Amino acid sequence: MNILSESRCHTCRVTIKLILVLIATYGIPAFSQQRAPAVIVGMAKQISLIEEVPLSGTVASKRIAKLSTEVSGLVESMNVDIGDTVQAGDEILRLNSELEALSLTAAQAATKQAIEELKDAKRRLADAKALAKRHTVSVNEQKSLAAEVRIDSAGVERLKAAQQRQAAQLRRYKLNAPFAGVISRKLAEQGEWLKPGDQVVELIATTDLVVELKAPQAVYGKLEQTTNILIRLDAMPGQAYEARLDTVIPISDPATRTFMIRAVLNDSSIKLAPGMSASAVLRLNTGSQGVVVDRDALLRYPDGRITVWVVKGEGDQTTVSEQQVKTGLSFNGKVAIRSGLAPNTLVVVRGNEALREGQKVTIQAHQ
Repeated sequence: MNILSESRCHTCRVTIKLILVLIATYGIPAFSQQRAPAVIVGMAKQISLIEEVPLSGTVASKRIAKLSTEVSGLVESMNVDIGDTVQAGDEILRLNSELEALSLTAAQAATKQAIEELKDAKRRLADAKALAKRHTVSVNEQKSLAAEVRIDSAGVERLKAAQQRQAAQLRRYKLNAPFAGVISRKLAEQGEWLKPGDQVVELIATTDLVVELKAPQAVYGKLEQTTNILIRLDAMPGQAYEARLDTVIPISDPATRTFMIRAVLNDSSIKLAPGMSASAVLRLNTGSQGVVVDRDALLRYPDGRITVWVVKGEGDQTTVSEQQVKTGLSFNGKVAIRSGLAPNTLVVVRGNEALREGQKVTIQAHQ
C-alpha cells in the first residue's frame, strides 16, 4: 500500500470516529437533522348532508314552432334563409294574392255603393217626414221609406263584414313570425305551391333558454324549488354555472325510468345556443347531519382501507396519527364520514402522502 492510500484510510477512520462520537453525544446524526414536514390542515365539521346526482342534458328553447300557411297558393317571395334572425311580426313568406286583392277591391266598392244608397234613403225619409207635417205624404209612404233605410243599413253591415272577411283572407297570404327567434329549418322555396298545413320553416326562440335534464325517478320526491343545480357546458369546458329549478315535467319515460326537469342558469349573461350538450349535478338535501372532511384528506389503499391523518398536539409537539374511517356521501369537494372520526377533529388535507405514524409536522395553513 502506498503513502496516498494509507493517508486516505486514516482520514476515513477519523471521520467514522467523529460520527460515532456525535451519535453518542446527541443521539442523532447532527449533520443530517431534518425539519418536520409542512402540512395544510382542515377541520372535520358536522353539517347538513347533500346527495349529489349527476345528470346529462341539452340546452333547449321553450318556444319552437313549425310554421305553415293557412291557405293554398304559389310562393311569390321567400324572405328568410336558414340561420336568419327574425323579430316578431317580420314577414317570412308571401303567396301570390292577386285574385284575393281584386276580390277585396270589389268588396270595398260594393260597400261604398251600399253606403251611398243608405245615405240617399235616409235623405228621402227625412224629406218625407218634413212633408208629412203638411199632410202631403201618406203614412204608408213614410213607413216604406223607413223600411228601405233599415234594409239598406243591414245591407251596409253585411257588405262591411264581407269586406273585413276578404281583408282577413288576403292577410293569410302572408306568413309572419309569431315571435323573435332564429330560422333553424327552411322547407319551402319561391315558386312552390303550398297547401294549408304545409310546413314552411322552423322557428326557434333564442331567449329564455333552459337546460333540459333527464333525472332518475328515484329523485322525484326529493326535488324542491330551492334545489341547487350545477351546470357544465361541453362548449365551455372548465366552467361550472349555478342554476335553479325551473320546471319539473312529472311524466316518466317507461323505457329509461327517467323524467324531465328544466333548469335555468342564474347568470343570464352566459351565451347559450339551443342544442348545446350539457351535464349537471343535482344537490339534494338529505335532511340529515353528518361529519364531513375535505376529499383530499382521504387516503385509499388497495385493500379497501380508507384513512385520514389526525393532527395531535400543538407547536413543536404537533404530531400525526393515521386513523381508519368509513365514508358516505360525497358532495361539493367534501366526503361524509360514517364512522371513525369525531366532529371538530383536525386532519391533514395537503402533504399527507408520505407521513409516518407519530411523526412531527409543521402546520403551514388551515383550510
